[in-house]
Amino acid sequence: MKEKITERFLKYVKFDTTADPNNFACPSTEGQRVFANYLVEELKKLGLEDANVGENSYVMATLKGNTEGVDTIGFISHLDTAPDITGKDVKPRVIKNYNGEDIILNEELNVITYIKDYPELSELKGHDIIVTDGTTLLGADDKAGITAIMTAVEYLSNHPEVKHGDIKIGFTPDEEIGRGADLFNVEKFGAKYAYTIDGGVEGELEYENFNAAGATIKIQGRNVHPGSAKNKMINALHIACEIADSFPANERPETTEHYEGFYHLNDMNGSVEEATMIYIIRDHDRKSFELKKKKLLEIRDDINVHYNHFPIKVDVHDQYFNMAEKIEPLKHIIDIPKRVFEALDIVPNTEPIRGGTDGSQLSFMGLPTPNIFTGCGNFHGPFEYASIDVMEKAVQVIIGIAQEVTQYEK
Repeated sequence: MKEKITERFLKYVKFDTTADPNNFACPSTEGQRVFANYLVEELKKLGLEDANVGENSYVMATLKGNTEGVDTIGFISHLDTAPDITGKDVKPRVIKNYNGEDIILNEELNVITYIKDYPELSELKGHDIIVTDGTTLLGADDKAGITAIMTAVEYLSNHPEVKHGDIKIGFTPDEEIGRGADLFNVEKFGAKYAYTIDGGVEGELEYENFNAAGATIKIQGRNVHPGSAKNKMINALHIACEIADSFPANERPETTEHYEGFYHLNDMNGSVEEATMIYIIRDHDRKSFELKKKKLLEIRDDINVHYNHFPIKVDVHDQYFNMAEKIEPLKHIIDIPKRVFEALDIVPNTEPIRGGTDGSQLSFMGLPTPNIFTGCGNFHGPFEYASIDVMEKAVQVIIGIAQEVTQYEK
């Protein structure tokens, strides 16, 4: 199976599917459409005759079950890769029996993955791993997930003796720019619940994530010649600094972990005349999340009161919510993969996701969707890697879930 996984993954990462946050079409890049069409043809060759792709490049297909009275479940991954660094002309390299030491990705450019910076790599000693040449990302996020799903589908198609119900397959565009589930047709998909295969290291089984909001702060200053500025100039940049300093220093991404939320100043630009700040607000607890949004408005009001023209305008919009609200009441959705993990000697890690996932939006759209590991890490950059050994375990988990669902008593 490892050879098939390797072959498939190396083929998939050659597709340039970088998402474009500045293009509001869906998909945001043509490469995602090309990849979606390729996957549909591959699914049809595997016997999934209903495999199809819509105009927005959402791929859907059904692996018909061989057991009646079983919940229809789904497995979902995303087509796109992050825009943080190019996904074009990816040159992957397979390292057999990795020695657990520093990896020279590109000797000429002196790009090296140091174990001291990424100590989790030492746990992959003896694995076959795939890395980049240090000039692009790898695309494991989430072509590893697609590889695992497709390999599991191929196995189940070739082994009709393995009992399973109907299994829905879904691949979405533009997850990396927060739009992956926007046009996902839950009713058409037809699963009772699903699993995104979009996690990191072995054992991840995630069903909690941040509540998330975005905030755009616009500041209108007043620019006059600095030589005659006294009591006239209002420097929008200084107000921006005052706003930033008003948030607790211990509630930033770099000072928080686990269940701790944060305010993150993601972008700031401007001049004396006007400035813009972009914040993201995150918290796992809904009450704390609402209080964080409220604090931002209080900061606005506390500063505005000192000016006649109320220079600060704030637009806050919710982005997604903690999927635990929808999943925790349905205990069996987590118990099923936990039993599979136990059978495969995989230790489950149910730490909350310090970010978002298609599964969050899908859960609130009526499709409860936890997240499962792929065996990859260092996403969105040149140090990205994939463990073929752990990807194989992800395939085994998918197959195991399909089987375990037939044992679930409704």
